[in-house]
Amino acid sequence: MDFVKQKLLAVGCAITTALVWGLMWYPFRHLHAAGFSTAATSLAVYAVATVAGVAIYREVFRRQARFEFMLLPLALLYGWCNFAYTWAVAEGEVMRVLLLFYLSPLWSALFSRLLLHERLSRIGWLVVAMSLSGLVVILYRPGLFAGDFFSSRADWLALSGGISFALGNVLSKKAHALPVALKSAMVWLGVAGCGLASLLWRGQLAAELALLPQPEVLLVVLALGFTLLATSIISMHGLSILPATQVMTLMLLELVFAAISAYFLAGEAMKPQEWLGGLLIASASLMSGHIIAKPRPAPATASA
Repeated sequence: MDFVKQKLLAVGCAITTALVWGLMWYPFRHLHAAGFSTAATSLAVYAVATVAGVAIYREVFRRQARFEFMLLPLALLYGWCNFAYTWAVAEGEVMRVLLLFYLSPLWSALFSRLLLHERLSRIGWLVVAMSLSGLVVILYRPGLFAGDFFSSRADWLALSGGISFALGNVLSKKAHALPVALKSAMVWLGVAGCGLASLLWRGQLAAELALLPQPEVLLVVLALGFTLLATSIISMHGLSILPATQVMTLMLLELVFAAISAYFLAGEAMKPQEWLGGLLIASASLMSGHIIAKPRPAPATASA
């Protein structure tokens, strides 16, 4: 019975994570409309998550914190992944952004082949084909192949965010010996760093942060920071108990939650073309747990 309760709790954690990320676009877009840019929001929200996370897990960090070079690309990749996603949903259509981001199994398959030298299974090649087909269906319009492949900056941000997420996952797999808490902290620092770099580049750091003390901004930032921290913790719990394929299936509910919330809160409805492309991409994601072929057994050697 305890195992059943643990599994139900893990399922609840995965669904909650999907719900949070399916609705996360709304407060980011709200702050963007209020004049607090995505860069400033990313810096402030993930700074809150970093400080709170390190305070909660201070004993873990005290025992396990150490520097390894792999932490730098992980911070950069995961930082850009989250920063690009939130920037994209603040500007573009929510479901279009999510579907382009959910092409990450395609990039994971390719990066696993190139960097980890893992053979793709037949299902793996099918995932690649379905993901690419979904991409073309979503983006297709007359004159598509004559140039101007992506119609907006949000498309590019969503696509690059998915690629960064996939490459980060592959590198994280290579760095499996690093403590999970340390990897999580680098994610939070990476997103905050992307926000800081953007504000410094545009010379808007002081002007943007001057808006932070306003109650309608500060309360949302604090709520987002603690929500993201809690989501990180509960998603780790779900991943530690459930098979990866089941977690992926449950996380696809993010698309459902995002579609419903975007329709009722922003009046965004998907076109039939996007439904078809989304179906291909979601189906490919469902099969992404089987993209790597199992190692072939070594041939038996005759004994003397």
